[in-house]
Amino acid sequence: MTRFPYDRFAKDYLQELLSPLGSVETSKDIAGEVREIDVYFVPSPESQIDKQILGLLGRFTDTAVLIEPFRNAVKKSEVRSCMGKLFDTCALFEREAKRNALALNEDSLPKLWILSPTASEEFLAGFNTEIDEENWLKGIHFLGDSLRTAVVAIHQLPVTPETLWLRLLGKGKVQQHAIEEVQALDINNPLRSKAIDLLVNLKTTLELNQNLDVEDRDLVMQLSPIYEQRLAEAKQEGRQEGIQQGVQTERRTIIENLLKVRFGALDEQLTVIIEPLLGLPPEEFSSFLLQLSNVSREEVLKNFHQ
Repeated sequence: MTRFPYDRFAKDYLQELLSPLGSVETSKDIAGEVREIDVYFVPSPESQIDKQILGLLGRFTDTAVLIEPFRNAVKKSEVRSCMGKLFDTCALFEREAKRNALALNEDSLPKLWILSPTASEEFLAGFNTEIDEENWLKGIHFLGDSLRTAVVAIHQLPVTPETLWLRLLGKGKVQQHAIEEVQALDINNPLRSKAIDLLVNLKTTLELNQNLDVEDRDLVMQLSPIYEQRLAEAKQEGRQEGIQQGVQTERRTIIENLLKVRFGALDEQLTVIIEPLLGLPPEEFSSFLLQLSNVSREEVLKNFHQ
């Protein structure tokens, strides 16, 4: 999967799950350097939500945290970059404590959780990571205590309800199994609804990519019945019209942008074909997007009129 679709999905997903527990920022800038924290969370003491509903993910939220999710196995350089963001953030806490003449509480400093779909033993040994199975689950690899960093090897997490919301950010069969578990949850489960809505958005985004690999195509195929199921559920809840309008609006924006990029401008002739394209079945719509980069303006208009 390309970085952008997964990056957007992971940030939106974590923001939706964590926002009831506190303040969540995505793509948070770090002062002094052009770098961004993927997800920055600060717990709220006023939160009325039991964080245990998020299982293992909820346990990460005792303090301020940086969460850096990766679609592919995280690299050594990426771990170092993430730790640089953590150190810069800790330095802000230290300066604020000094400015207010307060003693710095080390336990209050942010922690960094790096979410990686896989991590080899050799890779983890390079950072001298340790596991703490007495207090944590298998798959959580901690660096030294003072570094306040852990690598979560998602493929090593036990398949339990407690790890579900992290396994959904995994890859391949791990993610596919987690998606099946989400579908099997009670229809009134609020986390189920949020996750499925975001997965449907991910499917739409992936379908725009003309260079999907086999794994991504399998994911799109798995998400297709979820999309249909979501529409059926929305109809039952009396919200189908709103969702369909949202899909149509998203499709219109996609079509307009692609036509502009492909042909340089959206003139009257091209504008005419937008409305009929909105009514295409999902398969034909995806086919049109895949073929667009290989056909001329004349062919597009000719095929449309035919």
